[in-house]
Amino acid sequence: MANVNIKFNGKEFLLSCEDGQEEHLEELSLHLNNRFDNLKKSLGNIGENKLLLIASISVMDEYFETRKKIEEQKNQINKITDKFKELRSLVYGYKDDKEKEISNLSEDQLKLKNELETHRISYETLVDKATLEIENFIKKHDTDTNVQ
Repeated sequence: MANVNIKFNGKEFLLSCEDGQEEHLEELSLHLNNRFDNLKKSLGNIGENKLLLIASISVMDEYFETRKKIEEQKNQINKITDKFKELRSLVYGYKDDKEKEISNLSEDQLKLKNELETHRISYETLVDKATLEIENFIKKHDTDTNVQ
């Protein structure tokens, strides 16, 4: 344990604290002494005990307001975190939907390509048959005209 000499309201006090906390204790006591002095200047000399009580209440009010703000910030962070999770879920859902859509389009494209190939083959077969029939007709017609 470390000991620290603190000056408060013009008086010296010896306080103990954990080792390494000396500067922090001095800073806290300086802050409290400043608040006490400011209250003394604004309210006058209404008695040390009453000034200490008002200073303590003022510090506690500041503490509770800060705690309240921290809780509000935590709540806002939690809301933002929830919104982020919701957005992330929507993004992944959208991504999955688009991947399925791309897969379906690829399948449709392959089907269309196969269908076009089938129609091309059918068309070529039809053209070949028509050409053969025309050739046969011409041969038959040539043969009929030669026979007469």
